[in-house]
Amino acid sequence: MNRDDSLNLGQLLGDLRVLLFLYISFRLIMILAYQPILTDFGEQGVGTSGDRLYHYQLASLSEDGNLPFRDWWSEFPPVWFITTTATYLMLGENINYTSWSMVLGILMLVFEVGNLLMMRRIGTILYGKNTGMALAWVYAVSVAPAIFMWWNFDSMMTFFFLFGLSLLLQKKEAQSAVAIGIGVLVKFVPALLLGAVIRFRSVKQSIIYGVVAVVTVAVVYVPLLGVNAEMTMVSLTSQFEKASYQSVWALIDGNYTTGNFGSVESHFFPDQAGLLDDKNPPVVPSWLRLGVAGLIGLFVFLRTKRLDNIGLVAFVGITLLIFYLQSQGWSPQWITQIIPLTLLVFPTRTGVLVTVLLSLLAFAEYPFLWIRTGDLDPPGVMGGALFMPWALIVIMRTLLLVGIAVAFYRKLRQEPIPEIEV
Repeated sequence: MNRDDSLNLGQLLGDLRVLLFLYISFRLIMILAYQPILTDFGEQGVGTSGDRLYHYQLASLSEDGNLPFRDWWSEFPPVWFITTTATYLMLGENINYTSWSMVLGILMLVFEVGNLLMMRRIGTILYGKNTGMALAWVYAVSVAPAIFMWWNFDSMMTFFFLFGLSLLLQKKEAQSAVAIGIGVLVKFVPALLLGAVIRFRSVKQSIIYGVVAVVTVAVVYVPLLGVNAEMTMVSLTSQFEKASYQSVWALIDGNYTTGNFGSVESHFFPDQAGLLDDKNPPVVPSWLRLGVAGLIGLFVFLRTKRLDNIGLVAFVGITLLIFYLQSQGWSPQWITQIIPLTLLVFPTRTGVLVTVLLSLLAFAEYPFLWIRTGDLDPPGVMGGALFMPWALIVIMRTLLLVGIAVAFYRKLRQEPIPEIEV
């Protein structure tokens, strides 16, 4: 390879248009080659093993005039099921699972492109243009985001999370608060960014930030409370009332099932949102887990020395991990938020290897092991020869998350470096 070829290759890899072309075309080809189809034998295509079919069944309740938050409760904030139901209704007579799922898949692709751009933008703010572009390429070839975008809607939430973080790094606090408020309306996780705002911004800025975020959320929730307060309140609390699942707490409690809610029909009955069914109550109560997590968070808050932009991202990362580690359950798609933050704080070979290992553990657990529980007695409950490898994966994943959290903490104890001009 001569010098001219090297220059051309460098220009090629540094061209954002080339990256976007490959990124988008790869995912479009995936959905064309593996179209989501619903057959008599079940779901096939890119959505197989994900939550998309379950969400389709809930959206199809609108066919009889039943709407989310008015006629049935949702286990998530309003944005997602309003989107899925609106898509179902807009397709009209042409509605079927394939068309509905492909429309939502394209929507998730839009947000995934946003996540790619946010990786580049935040990476550039932290380390400069070359590293920012390199991080975008690493994210582009990461398998987990490419799969989970067809299975659920975490891509949407991750975008608002990263967008809000990017705006905060640029000291655009008001715009960041709006982005985080919208993210909370998708899933509650972006609210964790408030901890970093309190630590890295003044008291006045923190108060304004919190007020703007709360108002953004209230603009949507207040009308929903007016329509049906009972269904809306259940939707706010249902996730926190679930029994433990797929976590070390689930191993302790003896709950060897996933965190799925009951049947679609159960969503008409608010009193069924928090039922344990045949699951065991927590051995370690939620207030104790949350209290210990709060004390650890306070320790990190007081001991944080690095108050530059890298420190801010590391603080967000450790806050997220503390929250997930104390949570009663675990969902594999949560790595779609952990991966970007890990790569942004550790743009190294080690950072890449850690995210790959986390992805391997996630997919080894689900769908590789969980999909085989359908043949067990009782079905859907981890047992038999599958139990030991699953328990080992849960323990290994937990230790890995703890290790990442410790690495974030060590980063927060370092002296800050001069900020990059971009």
